[in-house]
Amino acid sequence: MGWTPLFLEMHHKNVLVVGAGEVGERRARRFLEAGASVVVLGSIAPREILELGASLEPMEDAAKWVEWADLVVTATPDTDLNQMIADLAGIKLVNRADAPQNGNFIVPSSFFIGDVQICIFTGGKSPLMSKELRKKIQKVIKTEDVLQLELQDFARNILKKRVDDQKARKKYLYQILNDEKVKKFLEDEDLQGAQVYVECLLSGLKEN
Repeated sequence: MGWTPLFLEMHHKNVLVVGAGEVGERRARRFLEAGASVVVLGSIAPREILELGASLEPMEDAAKWVEWADLVVTATPDTDLNQMIADLAGIKLVNRADAPQNGNFIVPSSFFIGDVQICIFTGGKSPLMSKELRKKIQKVIKTEDVLQLELQDFARNILKKRVDDQKARKKYLYQILNDEKVKKFLEDEDLQGAQVYVECLLSGLKEN
């Protein structure tokens, strides 16, 4: 399997979504929320994505909008139409929602827990299991894990100003991660208390 996960910066990118059924709507919404300009090709589109900023354009203008797009998503039930759009796109990034293996990028199932984004890709074998795995992951990751993420970011910013050596910074971060008092603060969902405690722990370090 030649796929590898990547995150793309979507601000100021142009995305063409061909078809606005359930899958096309999800794709359009995701790219809109990521800051892209989105055009939906078809006769109708859900009001919600138009209100988010998508434009609806006729299928007759496909060549024009494929040329405009940085990324192309084909999400119609018409396999021949999807293939025609993919052929027009040439070497552009193309997501074939109907046949992912025939495109060159995948839009995986993804979700947020706090600021943590988790993506699941089953290689197209089972969308159902993708949903089931998501439910299991959501049960395992707790609120204190998300708060620990925020605390680690807080501590890293302090350490970057005070400790030049990356290995030394890592050692301090592990100490914070395993500190029992920190764990208690986060179990009580007291991020501010944990930050004050960590700041005291690191107070003896001088700024670079």
